[in-house]
Amino acid sequence: MDWGRAKSVLIFAFLLLNVVLGYQLWSNIREGLSTNADANDLPADTLALMQEKDITFASDMRIPSETPELRDLTFRVTTKLGKGVRHELKNPVESKVVFNENELVAALGSVIPDLDQYTFDFNRENVFVFNRMAQGRPMFDVKLELYYSNQKITAYRQDVIQLVPSEDSPLQTVLPAKTALASLIENHLHNGAVIREIKLGYHGQDFDSETQFTAPTWRVLLDDGSGYYFDAVSAEVETFTEE
Repeated sequence: MDWGRAKSVLIFAFLLLNVVLGYQLWSNIREGLSTNADANDLPADTLALMQEKDITFASDMRIPSETPELRDLTFRVTTKLGKGVRHELKNPVESKVVFNENELVAALGSVIPDLDQYTFDFNRENVFVFNRMAQGRPMFDVKLELYYSNQKITAYRQDVIQLVPSEDSPLQTVLPAKTALASLIENHLHNGAVIREIKLGYHGQDFDSETQFTAPTWRVLLDDGSGYYFDAVSAEVETFTEE
C-alpha cells in the first residue's frame, strides 16, 4: 500500500469534511438569525455575534444599501414642540387621512403650517408622530404630533422651522447602514434585542438657541421602544427612547 498517497487522501478528505461542516454551520447561523435575507449583508463576525447575543431582525426589517453624499443642515426654530401649544381643531377630521398624504393635506393643510413638508413616522397611544423632511430625508428632531380620539384627529402640536442655506457645509459620503449595525451590535445592543428599523435622516443636539444644526444620522429602532442615533460621518452613538 502507498501510505504516502493514502495519507494525502485522508488529509484531503478531512479538509473537505471541515469545509462542508463549516458551510453547514454558516448556513444555520444565517437561518437562525432571521427570516430576513438582509442579514446576509452583514460581516461574518457580526452574524456570529448576533447569534451569540440572540439579536434578531424584525420580519420586515430592511438594511438600506445607499451611501449618499449629504451635508449638515442649519435651521431656525420658529415654534418648538416641547414648548408649543396644543392646538385644538375646531373641526376634527377622520384619522384615516393620516395614511394618505393628499387626503391629509386636503383636510388639514389650511390649518397646520407646512403640513406637506412632514411625513408620517410612527404612532403611539392616541398620537400620530410625523417628521419634518429636508433634502428628501426626515429630520428626527423636528416633529408634528396629531392627537386623535374615537377615530378623529382632534388636535396638533408642532415644531415649526425655517431651513437656512448651508451650501458652505461640505458634502460627505455617509457610512453604510451595515457599518452602523455592526458597530451597535458589537458595542451597544443588549442580549435578545430585536432590531425593528434603520433609517437615514438628520439628528443634532438640542441647543437652547434659535439656530440649530443637524447632521446625517442613521436611526436604529428596537422593538422595546429604545433606539440609537449613529452619526453617519463621525460614527458617534447616542441612545434615546421613543416618546
